Amino acid sequence: MSGTLAGSQDPPAALSGTRTAEDLAGRGQATGLHVLARAARPRQWPKNLLVFAAPAAAGSLAQPAPLGRAGLAALLFLLASAGTYLVNDVVDAPADRAHPHKRLRPVASGELAPRRALAAGSALAAAALVGAGLLSGAGLLEVIAAYLATSTAYSLLLKRVPIVELGCVASGFVLRAVAGGVADHLAISGWFLAVACAGALFVVAGKRSAELRQLGPAAVAHRLVLGWYRPGLLATLRLAAGLAAAVAYGLWAFSRAGHLDLGDVDLDDLAVKLSLLPFLVGVLLTERAFERGEGGAPEELALRRHDLQVLAGACVLLVAIGVYA
Repeated sequence: MSGTLAGSQDPPAALSGTRTAEDLAGRGQATGLHVLARAARPRQWPKNLLVFAAPAAAGSLAQPAPLGRAGLAALLFLLASAGTYLVNDVVDAPADRAHPHKRLRPVASGELAPRRALAAGSALAAAALVGAGLLSGAGLLEVIAAYLATSTAYSLLLKRVPIVELGCVASGFVLRAVAGGVADHLAISGWFLAVACAGALFVVAGKRSAELRQLGPAAVAHRLVLGWYRPGLLATLRLAAGLAAAVAYGLWAFSRAGHLDLGDVDLDDLAVKLSLLPFLVGVLLTERAFERGEGGAPEELALRRHDLQVLAGACVLLVAIGVYA
């Protein structure tokens, strides 16, 4: 997230996260809602669009009620994720100050007091849990509770455990994808889950690869577990996960019909099957970006790379034609 250090005229204090009483007194806005909003990482909020994936694939978004429930579920996940980001920033503040970009986060830079961040994060998490129970009963409540528990365990302990920490981060993507189906009480395909799991692991392994390459010798100071990983291992994980995601996506797409009779083409099924092509090309281009050290912030990669956006749009369009036409 881009931003400027409040107190940039005094770099040592900014980087250490300390403030004098006079400095704090003169910065009434530094504890305002706009700083909390920045600490909640709005550039990562688009990840919550994954909540719409299961209802979209099931064809239920054409109906107002399922669309509304999916939208509310996405909002609840936004609250929950924002809460975990605030808590994580408090825990990670010392390490974030060693990162060239994360040191600008409000908690790490000293703009936002840790106590206030923890209070706001706890309130957002509680609101998400209450809202989930009211919206869809125990199912969605359990999904969001699992997300909060996993994220908290990751921040406090599991981020130091190699491989396990990859699964923790990947689970956030998977639980979002599951949440939309649970909110709308849909049966979720096994192949859909396989795509979500493999795709999430592919992205997280790529993120670690990029961090290792970008930070170099400073990588361990920022994230201790990076001292355990080697580029070859992460490349193997990426390739395995990317291949698994592509195979699972193809099996999901082609399972919509037992065969393709070119003499009597069902355009709906054909469109879904053709969506495999932009999906595969997107995986390959993303892998190439990871090889070059891009993707330390996957959301930035998605926002910056227009070729990936075009491929994602083509894939979504073909699936939409097949499901809703």
